[in-house]
Amino acid sequence: MFCPFCGNHLSQLLRFCISCGRSLEFLKDTDQTEGPSAQSTAKQPENAKQTEQPCPSYKQFMEYRSTKSKERQSFNCGPKERHKHKEKKNVQINIGLMVPHGTDLKPLRGKTLPLFTDPEVAAPDLLKQAVQKMTTFNKDMDEGPYVLLYPDCSEVVHVPGTERPFKLTEYKKEIGKAYSRITFFLCLETHFKGVDDTPDSNTPDSDTSDSEIVITSRSTAQFNQADTVVFEPQNQSTPKRKPEDEGEEMNITLPDIIANLSHPIDHGRVSRFNISRANVWDGAVRGFKRTTYSETCDMLVKFTDDAGVLEEGIDTGGPRREFLTLLMKHLKDRPIFDGPEGHRFLVYNANAVREDEYYLAGKMIAVSIVHGGPGPHFLSEDVVHYLAGQPSFKATVNSITDEEIVKALQEIENAASVDALRECTMRHSTMLQTAGCLRHVASVEAKKEIVSDYLHWYIIDRNSSVIDRFKDGLSALQFFTALQLHPALLSPVLTHSEKGLTALQLERLFKPDLSPPGSNRRCKESETLGYWADYLLDCEEGQAAVSVEDVFMFATGLTSLPPSGLEPSPKIEFLDDSPFPMANTCSNTLKLPLLDTYTVFKTQMDFGLQNSPGFGCF
Repeated sequence: MFCPFCGNHLSQLLRFCISCGRSLEFLKDTDQTEGPSAQSTAKQPENAKQTEQPCPSYKQFMEYRSTKSKERQSFNCGPKERHKHKEKKNVQINIGLMVPHGTDLKPLRGKTLPLFTDPEVAAPDLLKQAVQKMTTFNKDMDEGPYVLLYPDCSEVVHVPGTERPFKLTEYKKEIGKAYSRITFFLCLETHFKGVDDTPDSNTPDSDTSDSEIVITSRSTAQFNQADTVVFEPQNQSTPKRKPEDEGEEMNITLPDIIANLSHPIDHGRVSRFNISRANVWDGAVRGFKRTTYSETCDMLVKFTDDAGVLEEGIDTGGPRREFLTLLMKHLKDRPIFDGPEGHRFLVYNANAVREDEYYLAGKMIAVSIVHGGPGPHFLSEDVVHYLAGQPSFKATVNSITDEEIVKALQEIENAASVDALRECTMRHSTMLQTAGCLRHVASVEAKKEIVSDYLHWYIIDRNSSVIDRFKDGLSALQFFTALQLHPALLSPVLTHSEKGLTALQLERLFKPDLSPPGSNRRCKESETLGYWADYLLDCEEGQAAVSVEDVFMFATGLTSLPPSGLEPSPKIEFLDDSPFPMANTCSNTLKLPLLDTYTVFKTQMDFGLQNSPGFGCF
């Protein structure tokens, strides 16, 4: 038997064809005696037309097949691991301990431990895990309760700067650090509340609480951030000034100190310096680094003038004083110094360290002062006080030349409330943490201490190694020892002074060599002295082409009075045979021309000083 629709062979008559699914009910009504061919040819066309429309039984079959197909598809898992849940990985952070330090809290060194936790952990759960970790590895932990703190000693409740409850992932996103660089701290709740309350030290309660806290002894200069300590030299070679020294300094003068320091100088031997005014520093370095150089020898300085002729002079030291003056001027512009004009301090410079320039700079200053030259007059008072062993430190934000650091410190200085100050310290936490100034803020007044500590670190502590090498250079001719013994007298030699030379000082300093009274020449000389006094006033008031310092430099080789005093005493002589001024810096002699009018005198003085060797080098 065959299906009349698809021709599939059927072993027996069924209700539906197993191949095409069509209904075969109509075959039951056919005559069984009639041949298969006749039955198919007689009934097929009519019945086939009747079954062109789907019957209800066929719809049920199709629905059944569709249901089964959907059922089979529901068991298909698709690609492997499509529905596999991703495992959450724990991240590593760090947990430390905070302990009281006076009215503040500070991290306890050596107690930082790693903690692996869920990145979605909230503050209470993180606190429990941290306490469990700490108690596991530290059997001496005090009984709680504990609080969880940020590095700035504020409690971990919200994400900083927001009102959102703390979550580790959100905190990590806000702070912008890797998980491994995030550190939280545990602190006893009693200690945390005690520091926040800042009780008066005179109350009995504060005495009791202080007696229960064991604070380990630490150096005064240190960071308040975990695992960070300010560098502090082991050998403090700067003793503090004794009160009894004050009486001694009343009976000693600055020239006396310099005279005592200059006793070891052997004037029978010389150290040679060949200097070009166009490059004073290069010639000075060559001279000081020469193997035959000794600071106990006198100095023989040879200048190369514009014509290429060597100007040699030793005598009483005119070229030497000029050379040392130019050297101090060039020294202040070296990259080993930073800071505003007149208040410069030492900074670390890798190339200068390799060249040992800090030692060389210290030696140059000591040699200049003891050999009759000027002091630097550009060092910061705070650096000089530190060198002299005096505790005074009065630096301001204006001492820093880095604009970003100045802006950050000014924001802290201008904070008007505790919340604003805490926000500022948190915003600049990286900068403050580097300097060891990141701490818990309990009052607005703490901003002064934060700024002062940062300035001390920026100017002194971070440059301690090069300052020590600078001290070694200053030790030449025992100058550094003298600075420690007589800081009140020697400190002004190194620091900037607002008081410059005045016209009256020069007028009194230079003594005229006059002709006998009543002579015609004496009258001309007296008139010229009047021109001289007026010319100095014009220089002081800026009405001349040169300054008072230029005039003093022309006559003595110095721009200021040297610490050792000026020997021999300056004097004025008069010229008949030249319309221009002349000078002998070895004998400190200024020779003035005898001219008819002040206008001519001023013009010739300006021209003569401006065209003298070395003018404009200072």
